[in-house]
Amino acid sequence: MSTLMLGLGLVIALAMVGAAVVALVTRSTVTAVLAAGLVSLFASVFFVVLAAPDVAMTEAAIGSGLTTFLFFFVMGRIRREGEK
Repeated sequence: MSTLMLGLGLVIALAMVGAAVVALVTRSTVTAVLAAGLVSLFASVFFVVLAAPDVAMTEAAIGSGLTTFLFFFVMGRIRREGEK
């Protein structure tokens, strides 16, 4: 692995850790869900750097896209149920 790829991988890994810390320490549920989606998005970029585009596409679609959507969908349903 070249030095550039190693540096890029390190930057992406640090960004993932930073987003994970934000997801853990924030008090806002919306911010936590967005930060968790960002971790997954950084993971998909990391898989591209590792030359695994099929895994990256799956992670982006399922991990970042669908999971984040489902969290927000359920949060909306819970809030509507609480208003009744």
